[in-house]
Amino acid sequence: MRKDIHAQVHPVIFRDSSAKKDFVMWSTLTSKEVEKVNGVDHYVIRLDISSASHPFFTGKQKFVDTSGQVEKFEKRMSKVQKTT
Repeated sequence: MRKDIHAQVHPVIFRDSSAKKDFVMWSTLTSKEVEKVNGVDHYVIRLDISSASHPFFTGKQKFVDTSGQVEKFEKRMSKVQKTT
């Protein structure tokens, strides 16, 4: 096998700021922020959203139709149904 062709992996903490949840794993990502966990330095990668805060995974999903897309679709469909 050829040497030095694989990416280096590091211990990393993915921190979801909105859910205040940490995911400790290995990754090729690094950052300037380092935190020690069980005596091992981990890079800290901050996330805006993760599975702990995403509406699809939390079940707190709401459908908000702010631009009236549903009404526009229903209007187009009624025109099509009238012509057929």
